[in-house]
Amino acid sequence: MMYGGSPDPPLFILLLSHYYCAMSEKRSCPHASRCGGCDYINMRYSDELLEKFLTEEQFLSRFCTVSPILPSPSILDYRCKIQTVCGTENGKLVTGIYRRGSHKLIPIRSCPLEDGMAAPILSTIRTLANRFHIKAYDEDKGTGQLRHVLIRCSEYYDEVLVLLVASTYDLPSLSDLAAALHQKHPEVKSVSIIVNTERTSMVVPQGAKEKVIYGKGYIMDRLLGLDFRISALSFYQVNPRQAANLYTIAMNMADLREDDVVIDAYSGTGTIALIAAASGAGRVIGVEANEDAVRDAEENARINGISNARFVVADASRWLKDKAKEGMKASVLFLDPPRSGATEEFLAAAGRMDLERIIYVSCNPETLGRDLRYIYHFLPYRAVGIQPVDLFPASQHVETIVLLQRETL
Repeated sequence: MMYGGSPDPPLFILLLSHYYCAMSEKRSCPHASRCGGCDYINMRYSDELLEKFLTEEQFLSRFCTVSPILPSPSILDYRCKIQTVCGTENGKLVTGIYRRGSHKLIPIRSCPLEDGMAAPILSTIRTLANRFHIKAYDEDKGTGQLRHVLIRCSEYYDEVLVLLVASTYDLPSLSDLAAALHQKHPEVKSVSIIVNTERTSMVVPQGAKEKVIYGKGYIMDRLLGLDFRISALSFYQVNPRQAANLYTIAMNMADLREDDVVIDAYSGTGTIALIAAASGAGRVIGVEANEDAVRDAEENARINGISNARFVVADASRWLKDKAKEGMKASVLFLDPPRSGATEEFLAAAGRMDLERIIYVSCNPETLGRDLRYIYHFLPYRAVGIQPVDLFPASQHVETIVLLQRETL
């Protein structure tokens, strides 16, 4: 384990540069100066790790020694989720990304961070859209049809899901497009469409209904020996190889036993909950507000033959507060909240459940630091391990896992 008792972090990270130097020198992108989608694509990976580590220390070192950041096994071609914007150039439909802070589309044919299966599939989608006279949506004029294309890739099973986001379900020759796409790329196992009629850059509006055009509407991937169903809108880490390391560290921190009752708050499609259930926990409860995600989690439990995990559709803060009032007790809490962090209501409720260990997985060190300040001030838990994990090479984001243990009197 890296957390706790680790070597001096800055020195350790600098030593990593000898290993990553050759790889990091090759990182570059011709769109970097215009796109703004990457923060560190032209930086040596060792320097990127150091900068991220210093950010972690800035917000978290007051609570516990911050261990060296765990480098990603892949710094290119790692993103299994690709989201692109559609626009028009020279009368043809193109795909790309908005320049940061603007609605100016930068056409991009390939991105060095994306799974290699994505670029040729996107190229075929552009070709077919132009052949079938499908026009890109124009936000200002409210004309055109195709707004975004979302692609999800499964490296383990070599499967791809394509989601079209459009202003109408009635795209010209939509079924023909889906059939031709699968014929050209047999790895495309699902093609579906969602309608977004709002004049906004939001990709998928809340409550949008997905219509499957080809396939089952999902693909499968494997993580730490378990199979997971991935639908278009379900949460799944964008860097699966590093996610395996992230969850392995989280499980080692949790030190699960047969008599443990585990709560996985913000459980999504059940990734953490099911890994915990398969890692020795006695009983696991996943709490998630999204009904579709809970359906995926229940199906993932069935697929893997896991019977000691169940899932509930509920707001995590409200559910935990209600269960604390009922006197429910649990020994381990996993929480992986959105970037905004946990609420004080949630943390206060967690403090009333006599938890032995809390494993906090965060994608935002600033809100994590805020939540740890609350915990230190009001709850009897202290951090004994802080492990940053680089899940998003070339971007400024970094995941952090914190192990909090209950103080003994």
